[in-house]
Amino acid sequence: MSFEVIGCQLMHYGPDAALPNRVRGLVRVRIRETFMGNRMEYALDLKVKADCGRVTSDQVRTALLSHAAHQLNRLKARHQDKVPVAAE
Repeated sequence: MSFEVIGCQLMHYGPDAALPNRVRGLVRVRIRETFMGNRMEYALDLKVKADCGRVTSDQVRTALLSHAAHQLNRLKARHQDKVPVAAE
């Protein structure tokens, strides 16, 4: 199974209603996946958040995209082929 990220875009973000120092947003990720000879491309919308307080918009964008990258790494780890390990 092949799993690769084609693109990543921060759709929108804004302050959280309940927590004063938290920012919430939405990141759209384009994914290409190959499974049993079939190639699929699809968009995945990830809800992201960051506790960053009062910082510049570039730092907020970086924090939200970092959270999306963390979620994608966890997803990719779950979808990779498990190679059997020989017992010693």
